[in-house]
Amino acid sequence: MIKKINGEQWKQLQFKGAKILRKKYAISSHGRAASYYEDIYKDGKLLEGSLTSGYKTLNLHVDGGNGTIYFHREVANFFIKKNSPKDKFVIHVNHNKTDNNVKNLRWASQKDAGTHQQKSPEKIAYKKAQLSKTKGLKLSSVQVKAIKSAINNPQRKLSYKQIADKFHVSQMTIYRIKSGENWSAVK
Repeated sequence: MIKKINGEQWKQLQFKGAKILRKKYAISSHGRAASYYEDIYKDGKLLEGSLTSGYKTLNLHVDGGNGTIYFHREVANFFIKKNSPKDKFVIHVNHNKTDNNVKNLRWASQKDAGTHQQKSPEKIAYKKAQLSKTKGLKLSSVQVKAIKSAINNPQRKLSYKQIADKFHVSQMTIYRIKSGENWSAVK
């Protein structure tokens, strides 16, 4: 038996192989998941699910079906209208991946999702820790200054690949230095 919450709506999950299972499964606008036979409030049982990369998931093993259902994506699919065809990602407004209430979710483009992720308290703390890191780095601040100088030189003759080879790092490292994702504190 599941206790009703004011304003909460439930939608039955539809997935390949769902009809062969004994129970039905549903997701609510509050981010709760449940299994039930006939009536969600009379014979339903709340499901905790699992965590996959920090996201709440249900693992349903059915022949030929997708075994993992992400709570946040299902809540968004049922209860949030997309503003654009580019909106293919679901973000957690408060950056808490387990808070799947409809009020905490929104559809976003890949660019908007990336921008939102950079504002995450975890990401900010990681960047701060990286700034104070001194051991285990492939580059020194002197080398990074030289790389930035080479990248920004209007008469540059070296490609990013050649710059990467010169400093024994990957091209991706050069792109991350250029974008400011890495080594932004070095001017």
